[in-house]
Amino acid sequence: MEGCGRDAGCRMRDGRRDAGCTGGCSRSPARGRLGQRSSGRRDRGAAPARPLPARSRPRCPAARGSAARPGLPGHRPGLLGAGELQRLVRGRRAGPARCPGAATAAVTRGSALPQGFGSGCCHDAGARAHGVRLSQSQKGQTRIRAPLILPLMKGTACLICAAHLSTDQRHQTQEEQELRWERLGRRRISSCFWGLQGSCVTVFLALPPLPKMLGRVLCTVLFVGALPSPAGASQGHISVILLGATGDLAKKYLWQGLFQLYMDQVSSGHSFTFHGAALAALEPGQRLMFDVLKKLSCPPDEPPNRCAVLKDQFLKLSQYHQLKTAEDYTALNREIETLLSQEGLQEAGRIFYFSVPPFAYTDIAGHINGSCRPRAGAWLRVVLEKPFGHDLPSAQQLAAQLAGFFREEEMYRVDHYLGKQAVAHILPFRDQNRQFLDPIWNRHHVERVEVVLKETVDAKGRTSFYEQYGVIRDVLQNHLTEALLFLIMELPANVSSAQEVVQHKLQALQALWGLQRSSAVLGQYQAYDSQVQEELPEARGHVSTTPTFAGVLIHSRSLRWEGVPFLLTSGKALDERVGYARVLFRNRAYCPQSGTLRDAGHSQCKPKQIIFYFGHGALNTPAVLVSRNLFQPAMPKDSWKEGGARSDLHIFGQPLSDFYMYSPVKERDAYSVLISHIYHGRKDFFITTESLLASWAFWTPLLDSTSRQPPRLYPGGVENQQLLDFEMVAGAVEFSLAEPAELLHPSGQMPNEFRAIQSQFRQSPLVSAWAEELIARLASDMEEAAVQSVARSGQFHLALSGGSSPVGLFQRLARHHHGFPWQHSHVWLADERCVPLTDSESNFQGLHRHLLQHVRVPYLNIHPMPVHLNRRLCVEEDGGAELYAQDIAALVANASFDLVLLGVGTDGHTASLFPRSEHGLEGAPTVVLTESPFKPHQRMSLSLPLINRARQVFVLVLGRGKHDITTLLSRVGREPHKWPISGVSPSSGQLVWYVDYEALLG
Repeated sequence: MEGCGRDAGCRMRDGRRDAGCTGGCSRSPARGRLGQRSSGRRDRGAAPARPLPARSRPRCPAARGSAARPGLPGHRPGLLGAGELQRLVRGRRAGPARCPGAATAAVTRGSALPQGFGSGCCHDAGARAHGVRLSQSQKGQTRIRAPLILPLMKGTACLICAAHLSTDQRHQTQEEQELRWERLGRRRISSCFWGLQGSCVTVFLALPPLPKMLGRVLCTVLFVGALPSPAGASQGHISVILLGATGDLAKKYLWQGLFQLYMDQVSSGHSFTFHGAALAALEPGQRLMFDVLKKLSCPPDEPPNRCAVLKDQFLKLSQYHQLKTAEDYTALNREIETLLSQEGLQEAGRIFYFSVPPFAYTDIAGHINGSCRPRAGAWLRVVLEKPFGHDLPSAQQLAAQLAGFFREEEMYRVDHYLGKQAVAHILPFRDQNRQFLDPIWNRHHVERVEVVLKETVDAKGRTSFYEQYGVIRDVLQNHLTEALLFLIMELPANVSSAQEVVQHKLQALQALWGLQRSSAVLGQYQAYDSQVQEELPEARGHVSTTPTFAGVLIHSRSLRWEGVPFLLTSGKALDERVGYARVLFRNRAYCPQSGTLRDAGHSQCKPKQIIFYFGHGALNTPAVLVSRNLFQPAMPKDSWKEGGARSDLHIFGQPLSDFYMYSPVKERDAYSVLISHIYHGRKDFFITTESLLASWAFWTPLLDSTSRQPPRLYPGGVENQQLLDFEMVAGAVEFSLAEPAELLHPSGQMPNEFRAIQSQFRQSPLVSAWAEELIARLASDMEEAAVQSVARSGQFHLALSGGSSPVGLFQRLARHHHGFPWQHSHVWLADERCVPLTDSESNFQGLHRHLLQHVRVPYLNIHPMPVHLNRRLCVEEDGGAELYAQDIAALVANASFDLVLLGVGTDGHTASLFPRSEHGLEGAPTVVLTESPFKPHQRMSLSLPLINRARQVFVLVLGRGKHDITTLLSRVGREPHKWPISGVSPSSGQLVWYVDYEALLG
């Protein structure tokens, strides 16, 4: 009987036993249980394999001269060298082949293989590695329950096909089938027909005519080569569950990304199943999902045959589930475990991708944690899409809820900008060019850093989302902040270490100055408000203040970047669609020659910059650009290619020929990149809980301070012209052009009742304004008091309270008041918590972090309270309060501070003097130990009599939470035992109240 191949034995590889391969029609491997590896080769000392009975052997039609040939000796998976071809042509035989795994085998659902075929070691391993489901029929046949499809050998157009024939094709003669394939441009080499329910196994090769003998050998080699080696088949099974599988994000990006993952990893040794899930019922949901899957595409460089085969297999490995109830999740888990059990597969892990609104996260997380976790030994990866909260409190709440179900290492929060190739290459670029960048990547050489995302589209159709979030929450808080951190973080020693990268990013974020209302300019395109009225059931006359454009100025406290402005800008309805991160360097050169000569070559007078171009815009591709007058960068040639020098294209006013430009060899969608990182467990491309909360802590104060600020209106598109241009002024930003004034003609009655704000509070002067304006006024008044005191006595003694209220004031003094006489100032504490001075709750630590380390106060002029003596905290026997009182008496004339800054608690306490306190409200001691109702309970404080000896006392009251106590204080007299702040009344000085509108008016 003629066959198209013979069984190949097992051989040693890297000290391991490699299973044999069975690819023939006339012989069978030794029989074995399904899932066991059995060799078709007689090892030394082994019993000979029993041949199949004649009636059980699959019969092959006469293929003229197709005698059995040996496998290719020493063949590597997927490669067929020229030398090996020559040996085949000359008929050399050098032993059995290994199990290469690069050709493609496809067997249709329901096809029965010859008895014994399914137990071959390579076939069994290949089936497991690629999701083939095998079962034993009653007659002992191995039946295919899902198709076996393995990757094509790249570089050839080889296809091994075992597919059901249509009714018409089954009745075609062999010559008619050959003619049909000849019309398709294929050349039939040899064929082997098995009696598999009308199926055929045929080999076609898109090569020039070859000798018959070589064709017959290739039949054997390619069929055996269709099965992967067991070494790569032992990594286990991965179930991917896409929640929200019929939503917009899934349609546009996620299914394509999962298909790309399957194409990339189909030969990795993992098997896959893909489960789409949504709330829709089975039939309509399945229809919607598979309409999306049919539109999946392959990269342009993918061979069409391989693409078609893999796409077909991906569809067959995908299924839809309705997931609404806990029972649905239990059923899904049962189905996955049943599959694993039936096929004898070991589970590697499960990926749950949450493409659903955040309000659904908690319920879904509970279902997964309760009934859909993988068994012990397998990993779980839960992928979460933004938004991750609306502000710091909501982000903290969501983080706490998810932490109740998942461990930190199991959560992957997606910011798809981290998958953009230009953004993802920032750290590798900095690492590979350390020798050039280390001397210039600092405040001495960098003029500014810009991170920009501009869009031409508006928010129409998305106003329900945009009204809740706006441009800052949608883009700046996440995408642009992440790109900025890659630029300014300290470069870790190992940029491949996810832990180091995450830690350095967090440190860079925590080093940023806090944002104020003056840190941003906001705009809104004119049509937005009418779109809100059309799409949302807002009250008639509602006017939206949601910004669609924002420019934000950020500074860092780090020594590397101190004083360097970071500008983050994004908006809708702008003049172009483009995104980039740009580092502009200072130009120290002066060129006396004319402009014509200056433009030649690598002139040092041209701007120097490095640009990470995210895409779109003039280049319409991701790119890295470096000015030629800086350096020629080192770039990985396997993934980035250098572009041609085009002088007709201009970037930032310069011809492209002024730059070294590099673009990706192969462009990849951001979601495909991130899904690959999820598969590989790369956490450095995702947002940790700690980083998320730190980011919201940074942005929330700006969001709160601008929530009622009306944005500047702009027409949109090119008509914006210079209307959105802004500039940096004294550490803040403001629009360059004044907003056009418009005279309003109200149709209704003008308001005739206003609430008057008096100029006094408790018989003392009152200053009131919005919080940011109030802090600016207070800082100016403090500077004026300091200057007058130094002029009068040569020094200025300032006592400052702790807490959260003065943080913005400290930052304002450090960043804007460069005329403050710090060299002649003494800084004292009005109160302190009994914790080490390095503790984050220490008042001194907060003062140092926000003020002292940024101004030039002589070291000996800083006077922290001695709460930590003899390795003990606030022990009366240590005499810390007495020591501080002695220092005050020795250095402060008449123990009278020039200025004391106080705050007010909701219970009326000030400094650390609390209601019904036994110490500090009266008596001789000037510094006392007190007890607080709040943790930490032990405190040290200046006494009320000492405070009242000051020349000036300023009281700062901020926030709506202080409205009740402010109202109460406006009505009561002097009762310090009930409300200690009411006892503040300088005997020979002045008391001034600084109260913002929210505290004053609610």
